[in-house]
Formats: sequence, C-alpha cells, structure tokens
Amino acid sequence: MALAGLTLLGLLVLSGWQPYDRATWLMEVAPVLIALPILARSHQRFPLTSLLYICIFLHALVLMLGGAYTYARVPLGFTLQDLLHLGRNPYDKIGHFFQGFVPALAAREILLRGGHVQGRKMLAFLSVCVVLAISATYELIEWGAALALGQGADEFLGTQGDPWDTQSDMFFALIGAVTALALFSRLHDRQLEGLKRTGSQQE
Repeated sequence: MALAGLTLLGLLVLSGWQPYDRATWLMEVAPVLIALPILARSHQRFPLTSLLYICIFLHALVLMLGGAYTYARVPLGFTLQDLLHLGRNPYDKIGHFFQGFVPALAAREILLRGGHVQGRKMLAFLSVCVVLAISATYELIEWGAALALGQGADEFLGTQGDPWDTQSDMFFALIGAVTALALFSRLHDRQLEGLKRTGSQQE
C-alpha cells in the first residue's frame, strides 16, 4: 500500500510537471488529490480489498494521464481512434468507463461491510444507482465549470463537438459498473471474506 501510494504521488507530480493546461490538470486530478490522503489515513482503520486498491490505482493513472494531456489529446486515444476508425479521440470514454467500474466496486464493498443491504440483486442495483448518481454529479460539475469559465472550460469538458457527450459519458459509466459487477463480484466476495477473517483474528 505504501509503495503504491508513493508511486501514485510520484506519477502525480510527473503529470503536473508540464501539463497542457494547468487549470484543466487540477480539475481532472482533483479526485486523486482527495482520495490519496483519505486512503492513507484509513488504511489501518478500514483497509479495503486488494481488488479495490488495484482498481483505484488504475483509475488514478487514467485521471492523471487525462489531466496531463487533456482527454481530447491523450496519445493513446489517437491510437485507438485510428485503429477503430473513430471520428474523435475516445480516451474520455475510457475515463468514464472507469468512473463506473471503480465506484461500483467501492459502493458494493461499503454496502456489504456495513450490512446496509440484503440480497444480491438489490446489492447490484444499488451499486449501479450509486455509480449513476456519481456520474450525474460529475456532469453537473462540468456544466457548472462551463457556466463559470465559459470558453476556458473547453479542455475540461472535452466534448469534441459531440452534442450527446453528456449522455454517452453516463452510458459508459453504466457499462463500467455492470462490467465490474459481472466480472469481479465473486472475487470481491472472497476478498471481503478474507478481510472479515483477518479482522476477527485481530480482535
């Protein structure tokens, strides 16, 4: 955990060394700046599953890369654009996929460990609902930035002229959430059981 945190901190500094746009970088990496100290302080008191830590690490990489270049200019996105014959750089959709993938597992972990929900179908439903709420809130933040900054928010919004960008962003978050729950729920359950056993032994 400590090594991963230090690695992220170093990559965060690197991504902010000479970003394409400093204000955009700050807005894009804000979740990383918020999450890192929270995870560091809660690691001993409320450790997460290794699956969730790995997913958070990967999501942070996506955010920092997008912040350094701005999402519409990430080189990986141009490569995918050429390979898939797309009309725009799709890197922001990767970001929104992770915006669904990681929060779905985080919500699932919190709901299960807190005993807030019974039944697997309701657990999956509420996890997806949390993801869509987060995605909608993020789109509202983008809207607020557009109103406050005017043209200065173009790099942050990264719509690339797509009038349906907001809807497709939320759709990709939904796809990310469903994918995470479909692929990793069983592994997640095993790791949660391991955390429970470890906690019982420590007590």
